[in-house]
Amino acid sequence: MPPSQTRPHKPRWFLIPVRVFLVTFLMTLLSFAISLLLGILGVLVGARLRGTAPNLTLAYRLIAVPAAGVVASIVLVSSVVLEVRHYRQAKALAEIERAG
Repeated sequence: MPPSQTRPHKPRWFLIPVRVFLVTFLMTLLSFAISLLLGILGVLVGARLRGTAPNLTLAYRLIAVPAAGVVASIVLVSSVVLEVRHYRQAKALAEIERAG
């Protein structure tokens, strides 16, 4: 079949939660890693300036976990909105292509 004669791609709604979960998980993991690195560096610098021993558990509890939680909630909401909008647009385009 020539490329111009292929059947239109029908969007699948059940793939939306999979993509949302995957994007949310990966972005949360990435934000946790970056905020943990920055938190450890900040705790080390602060301890060095004060002349005390660094307490690196603060980097986990007070910096990395809350930052990852905030990023996870933002990414979850925005990816749901974007995926639903993309699904509706693909569905409308498939209907237009089928009608034409």
